[in-house]
Amino acid sequence: MRIGTGYDVHRLEEGRKLILGGVEIPYEKGLLGHSDADVIVHAIMDALLGALALGDIGKHFPDTDPKYEGCSSIELLKEVGALIEKERYVISNIDSTIIAQKPKLSGYMEQIRKNIADALGIKLNQVSVKATTEEKLGFTGRGEGISSQAVVLLMPVENYVYDDIMNEGRNCAGCRGCSRK
Repeated sequence: MRIGTGYDVHRLEEGRKLILGGVEIPYEKGLLGHSDADVIVHAIMDALLGALALGDIGKHFPDTDPKYEGCSSIELLKEVGALIEKERYVISNIDSTIIAQKPKLSGYMEQIRKNIADALGIKLNQVSVKATTEEKLGFTGRGEGISSQAVVLLMPVENYVYDDIMNEGRNCAGCRGCSRK
């Protein structure tokens, strides 16, 4: 088994869209970054990459590369999912937290969870996304930015019985489109 942690933070700025978990949240400010600055997805990607000792998102998707400018972090998460499959691991679960004073996120949490699960080809009940404030303390409490933390647990494919996974309606070990038998 492999455990990984991730953390990300971006500054809030006027004139940007606020994207969290692939969902555009109506708000007067958005997160500043080279991509869509989706802090929850970035934290999850770093946790997944860290669990496999594959570096971080800056190594795989550098902010100096123009092809990632303005890109969807959900699309990058799909690429990280493919790396997990290549390394022959499956995601057991993801637990993540968005830290923001505003806006209120409760109405968006299920769609955020669904977007993350769909991008990784896993079940919704394997993804936990929570939101909290910092009671007006620190940069997030003052509304200057939003941060996120994530913890993931990965299991090697060898820990699973092929028939059990196929009975769950997935390809071998949860791979998307894999032809291994």
